[in-house]
Amino acid sequence: MNRFKTSKFKNCIPKIPKKEDWINDIGSASSSSTGNNIKCGQRVIAFNTDSAGVLGITPLEVRSGEKRTVSRISCHTDLVTDFAFSPFADDLLVTGSSDQTIKLWRVSETGDAGSLSGTLAGVEGQVRSLQFHPSADSLLVTAAAKTVQLWDLSRESKLTALEAHGDQVQSVCWSQDGVLLGTSCKDKRLRIFDARSGTGAIQNAQGHDSNKDSRVQWTNSNSHLLTSGFNQVRERELLLWDIRSFSRPLTSFTLDASSGLLIPLYDYDTGLLILGAQGEGSLYCMEVSTEPHSLTQISQCVTEEQSRGLALVPKLCLDVMNCELLRLLQLTDKFIIPISYNVQRKSVKELQVDLFPNTAGCTPALTAQDWWKGDNKQVQKVSLDPSRRPAPSCQGNSGKKKNEPQENDIVSSIAEPSDGSTLSSPSSSLTSPSSGIVSSTSQRSLQSFLGPSSRLRHTQGTVLHRDHHITNLRGISQSTPGESDGFCVNYQRAAVPLAAPGGQVAVLEFSQTGRLPDTLPTVQNSVPVTDLTWDPFNPHRLVTGGEDGRIRVWQIPQKGLKKTLTEPHIVLTGHNERIYTVRFHPCASDILASSSYDFTVRIWNLQTGKDVHVLRGHEDQIFSLAWSPDGKYLATCSKDQRIRIYEPRKSNLPMQEGPGPEGSRGARVVWVCDGKYLLASGFNSRSDRQISLLSPEDLSCGPVSKTNLDVSPSTLIPHYDPDTSLLLLTGKGDTRAFLFEVLAEPPYFLECNTFSSTDSHKGFQVLRKLDCAVCDAEIVRAVRLGSSSLEPVSFRVPRVKKEFFQDDLFPPSRITWEPALSAGDWLDGKDLQQRTINLCPDGMVPVSQAPKEAPARKILPSSVYLQEKTDEQKKEELLNAMVAKLGNRDDPLPQDAFEGVDEDEWD
Repeated sequence: MNRFKTSKFKNCIPKIPKKEDWINDIGSASSSSTGNNIKCGQRVIAFNTDSAGVLGITPLEVRSGEKRTVSRISCHTDLVTDFAFSPFADDLLVTGSSDQTIKLWRVSETGDAGSLSGTLAGVEGQVRSLQFHPSADSLLVTAAAKTVQLWDLSRESKLTALEAHGDQVQSVCWSQDGVLLGTSCKDKRLRIFDARSGTGAIQNAQGHDSNKDSRVQWTNSNSHLLTSGFNQVRERELLLWDIRSFSRPLTSFTLDASSGLLIPLYDYDTGLLILGAQGEGSLYCMEVSTEPHSLTQISQCVTEEQSRGLALVPKLCLDVMNCELLRLLQLTDKFIIPISYNVQRKSVKELQVDLFPNTAGCTPALTAQDWWKGDNKQVQKVSLDPSRRPAPSCQGNSGKKKNEPQENDIVSSIAEPSDGSTLSSPSSSLTSPSSGIVSSTSQRSLQSFLGPSSRLRHTQGTVLHRDHHITNLRGISQSTPGESDGFCVNYQRAAVPLAAPGGQVAVLEFSQTGRLPDTLPTVQNSVPVTDLTWDPFNPHRLVTGGEDGRIRVWQIPQKGLKKTLTEPHIVLTGHNERIYTVRFHPCASDILASSSYDFTVRIWNLQTGKDVHVLRGHEDQIFSLAWSPDGKYLATCSKDQRIRIYEPRKSNLPMQEGPGPEGSRGARVVWVCDGKYLLASGFNSRSDRQISLLSPEDLSCGPVSKTNLDVSPSTLIPHYDPDTSLLLLTGKGDTRAFLFEVLAEPPYFLECNTFSSTDSHKGFQVLRKLDCAVCDAEIVRAVRLGSSSLEPVSFRVPRVKKEFFQDDLFPPSRITWEPALSAGDWLDGKDLQQRTINLCPDGMVPVSQAPKEAPARKILPSSVYLQEKTDEQKKEELLNAMVAKLGNRDDPLPQDAFEGVDEDEWD
């Protein structure tokens, strides 16, 4: 008769709020992933956006009258396939991607953009699923390709890899006690693993008849599994399994024949299951019973919007006094809709304990090492009664032993030196419990596992206010060759090729911002412009290369272009084919290098208007050329997949030659690390965009390091800042700019935050260091060319002590706008670099000379101590505090020690 028993959840009714209570202004959401596309932590919501590799971050709750903020994290170079918040550190977010990487991020309670904490190395294949252990701190399971990997973030290597799968692993899930792992696979098999006893499956069974996406989910019984998928006739179904009799499912429930991938969300406390699907508006609420086994539908509702993703709000964040059993977050195209599932009760004065049993808390039960050794413990449960439970915050002690030093245990992004570097939230202090990724080993141990992190990793790129923009720029040329940067700038003006006939170039003054008139005076070249550059030592001299093989030197008036220019100041003739690239010498005035389709590079003396050297040896198109920092050498990258280094004053043939990027679609080369290395950006044999580092001392050895970024048709254009070793990479047509710190030693490339724009840019250029706002720790000032505007972009490193000059970010900088020697001196064999300048503003004190502050003592809230004491201890402490305030009555009062004044002073 149990099957006729009435469920206590029969009146569980979903409530969809009014539209004004929806979370809006989230931008555009994405459902291109097979994952849930949205996850909710104790304080923050994360969701997939329409930009590949970018997550949106917004607070779960905001105060009345406070405006909700939505920020974005550029996590990966490809689609974010799955992500999860740590159950024991509510500011830790782990993300997996199609770019075959797993990254760890820290997000703040206010929903500000997160910072990269580390990257897990050794992932092979597209990451499909990931999940934290339910009771052990710093333990993570991931599924990628045919392998499930188990990571202990407090050790220096992954624990194990479960490779007994015949095809792509579709999902992975921990049992509630954390002993077993269940997986579903594209080979239609369900597998059960005990990772500590071996890498093979201890049980496996035939799952759903279709190999279309399936999910596996453990119930609140550690002996039962719930799976969702498709049957033989492509109907969506649920199957309930007992691992003690794993040959066939206990029961099944068929929904419909829709093609949407089911997203199952299970509540361990009540046994309720929410089912939805991407691209649909229907939501099902079901009760899963294991004794006796049954799958019973409680309710069904149809929402106004189609789902892009679904997530459950953590139990500790629910309004239990209003009988809110579950709260569902529905991600749609433009909104996040909170849907509450409530049970109607007559009286809500007290907690309905039959509906709200104790739930798992936020304190881990054991460390990852203890679990791996065989220990099994459950997380201590806490009451959902608001008068008895702690605040909804997961700080977690992460299983530290009493005799272990309480060090800061996350990657160095959490605590910086006292020289003004970025500081995180107070929970990341040295004395705080579990302030991040893991907290059971030292910071050095974890950092050696995740790898070093860049001191510039928090660099944030921001488009400056619209008042600084130049808008209404019409007819930007879309046909400049891939070898060209698209436009060029100096500290006074920008030159932008236009699509108008006659090779017209617009010259725009940065001092004249705002909306441009519909017609502009231009520089007319009479032939299409293939490349252009400003003279670094003369802000009024513009050089353009044309389709006719001629190089034109233009003199722009001091106050800007007021009328159309048709006659160049000088015309350089020598190449007999179209020009590819024109580049000025970095140290000597009037020295220009140019490359052409005739496979030669010519060195020009602009004082005489003649070429002084002709460099040969190329067998195909020359993609790029770059002067060394001292101007002694010239490096080129060619379509024949070779990189060459010339010393022009000694020989017209290359002195060094070696392999370059494998792809033939385009490449760039730039000198980095004070000329110790050459950096090449291009494509590998699979058309992935790639950067590589080569030693100019021996190019034949090939790259010393390579890094694949993403798949895109545009060539990455590198911009290198020698003061900070910051590398900015972006391509024409991209919406993202990659940032790396380049080191002269392994690991060579340290990834930093990326910059993303709402629309694609036609070009990106960097201004000189003197144009940066050093008072605001602005290390790079760039100019972005949009579809119809020029926008300045500021790259800043967040610092605490902004009143001090950040001399670690701003060493003495070269005066690149003044020549070190003349053209004649350089041609005679002299080498000299510019002098340097101190960028410290007058009146500012360098942060290295700032007085050292005593570290503030971390004082935990009184609730932390009170929760650990008995009632008798609380009474005794209260009595002692009162006695201490009264003090000793025998002691003299302070006013008794005051001295009086003479009587005549009263008059």
